[in-house]
Amino acid sequence: MKIVGVGCGPEMMTAEAVAVLRGAALIYGSARAIALARDVVPPGCEVHEITDYRNLRSLPDHAVVLSTGDPMLAGLGYLPGDVVPGISSLQVAFARLKIPLVRVAVVAAHGKDHARAVAGAREEVLLGRVVFLIADPAFDVKALAAALPPGTRLAVCEDLGYPAERIVVGTGAEPPAPRGDLFVVVAGEF
Repeated sequence: MKIVGVGCGPEMMTAEAVAVLRGAALIYGSARAIALARDVVPPGCEVHEITDYRNLRSLPDHAVVLSTGDPMLAGLGYLPGDVVPGISSLQVAFARLKIPLVRVAVVAAHGKDHARAVAGAREEVLLGRVVFLIADPAFDVKALAAALPPGTRLAVCEDLGYPAERIVVGTGAEPPAPRGDLFVVVAGEF
């Protein structure tokens, strides 16, 4: 099995990912991942939307599993098989904000306990790191802002890599607000 990162937005796949997909006969992925890869899927390739993530380990050895962004950043890289990296939302957000990746601390809040994620983000910011927080639609940016020192910079990065990409920077005292469901938050001194 191959787990292929299709990038966080259109045209964010690596050449290696494109080559693997062009040779695939069987592909599984979320609706969003399939849409990102659609242009390079070969004719006759069998494509299935993933409906049950618990059964992915039982896919045939020749299956290609699509993972949005990079499989190793809260993606499907835990599956058995070879991982082909993709361009992640972390890479895009830090590039757009001109923050060196060596300063990052990743905090996952997507589908997780948000209060625990906020506490973890606060701890990392107080240690001088720049937090990259993977949010879900229910994540409350104001709750994160309230837990941080008022001068802490916060950026809401939405739809990274898409034409509607939006990055808004504020502070703990005046936090930016997301407009949609597909966003990440960067917090710290940057």
